[in-house]
Amino acid sequence: MHGSSRGQAELIDGVPAHCAQLLASGSVEAALVPVIEYQRISGISLVPDVCVGSKKEVRSVVLVSRHDDLENIRSVAIDESSRTSAALLKIIFREFLGYEPRWTTRLPDLQLMLEENDAALIIGDPAMTFPREQLRIWDMAGLWREHTGLGFVFAMWMFRDEFAGRAATVDFAGVRDEGMARREEIIDYYLPLLGLSRSTLELYLKENICFRLDEEMRAGLDLYFRLAYQHRLIDVLKPLKTLGP
Repeated sequence: MHGSSRGQAELIDGVPAHCAQLLASGSVEAALVPVIEYQRISGISLVPDVCVGSKKEVRSVVLVSRHDDLENIRSVAIDESSRTSAALLKIIFREFLGYEPRWTTRLPDLQLMLEENDAALIIGDPAMTFPREQLRIWDMAGLWREHTGLGFVFAMWMFRDEFAGRAATVDFAGVRDEGMARREEIIDYYLPLLGLSRSTLELYLKENICFRLDEEMRAGLDLYFRLAYQHRLIDVLKPLKTLGP
């Protein structure tokens, strides 16, 4: 952990799916986890008011194809590190487009994914850095908003309930706000790593990503969970349980 909260916790890096595994096994006390896993992991609570989501286009979660029309997509390769986004994609096809392509799970190598499939779902840095020529790209948060009029929550901090007391000592909202205030430092760090322009990273952090779970984002999360349950992507539908009174 960096900034003023340095030393409060030991951080372990990992892709979202791995973070969910660590939380489910009890290997960590808390994790930033794909939101779909809240419905799959028992004995956990959500940190309130803090999320990673988008109210329009997120840019880092995209469906990519050489076809121009979603209706022509019959097979999709899904990034193996994706869970929330994979469920979101299935909901969009089943609920809003009315059909379902064939799914397969692959490493996030876009060229290989598209060799045997009509489309590929990729997330994170790979979704922002691949060449765009001769490809059709659909932003997943944009598709969700097009069909629902709501923002979408991709991930939230979650704590195992046995560590709720410790969770209360961590000011997650304060850490979020400090990070937002130090965006320029974050951009300076990632500029040489990603090879993207400063303006692209500034737009991403200021406009594409939403870090607050306001009323609209909460409504989007509730609808996502209901549809995931309706389409049997989760076995139970738990009410949202947050830390604190």
